[in-house]
Amino acid sequence: MQLVRSKPEHIEELVRISKSAFDSDIAVGATEAGGPPDYDSEEWHMEMMHGGHLFTAVEQDTIVGGAIVFVDENNPARLYVGRIFVDPSAFCKGYGCAIMEQIEENYPAVSVLDLDTPAWNVRTNRFYKKIGYTEIKNDGEDVFYRKIK
Repeated sequence: MQLVRSKPEHIEELVRISKSAFDSDIAVGATEAGGPPDYDSEEWHMEMMHGGHLFTAVEQDTIVGGAIVFVDENNPARLYVGRIFVDPSAFCKGYGCAIMEQIEENYPAVSVLDLDTPAWNVRTNRFYKKIGYTEIKNDGEDVFYRKIK
């Protein structure tokens, strides 16, 4: 799998995958289908792409997921993983781990990675702990994680 900078021709499929992935959270604690702000917006994903924040996960010419990341403008050694998403048809095949590994590889100057996820989401909380993130805060609504490389 390759994690590449997104292109305009990826947007429609990335939005379809984002919507499917986040809507599937109803199976792991969400009270209804839905996701983070603009998870289903082509316009917003285009903005993220133009800002250099959106990446596409590709496996043999098939888009399997995506990621949105932000380097801290005040400290380029810090990166915030805004979200990752994998097509539900590709769940449990290692793509989430591969996306996170490639994010780290794509930003060699980054030594601290931060992210957060809903407290109710048992799947993502288990996943981030599994790949080496440490819980630094839980406000009851969201759990905040950090990984130091």
